[in-house]
Amino acid sequence: MRTSCIERNTKETQISLLLNLDGGDCEVDTGIGFFDHMLTAFSVHGGFGLKLTCRGDLNVDCHHTIEDVGIALGKAFSEALGDKGGIMRYGSFFIPMDESLGFCTADVSGRPFLVFEANFPEERIGAFDTCMCEEFFRAFAVNSGITLHLRVPYGSNSHHMTEALFKAFAHAMALAVKRNDTGETLSTKGVL
Repeated sequence: MRTSCIERNTKETQISLLLNLDGGDCEVDTGIGFFDHMLTAFSVHGGFGLKLTCRGDLNVDCHHTIEDVGIALGKAFSEALGDKGGIMRYGSFFIPMDESLGFCTADVSGRPFLVFEANFPEERIGAFDTCMCEEFFRAFAVNSGITLHLRVPYGSNSHHMTEALFKAFAHAMALAVKRNDTGETLSTKGVL
């Protein structure tokens, strides 16, 4: 079964995370309403089981909570995928969200990298700082060993733009971690 359980405790955050790549319930509580909404959308649209709680130093700001959840989720994906054999490896997806368009492409390569292009017109969405969107995806990419390219070519509402990105991310990751027909590792090297 492709699952992972991560506990991450620092002086800034305490995180408990259970991930099932093949589905399951979704329960998310980070203390940041909009972030919970995005992680729930990721779980639902990706078909991933996700149980996540985070207690962070929100009295400071949202930075540590969002970045550390990205770290924990990235580690969970890495652990759940094991040697990365038998998966499709690549996934790409576009999501329209009203006036906004979000795009994500992923390579489960073992080589972490992030390309992120989005200019948000608002600095905040509730208690979520829009600059933290990039920090979340960077933390995820680095800790999962996945190459991610995310882009919002146009949009005028930060909520819609961010939601389009998270949903595109969900669908791209669902395609990338889907089991392939042969069970082989999709690499000319034979390993990832």
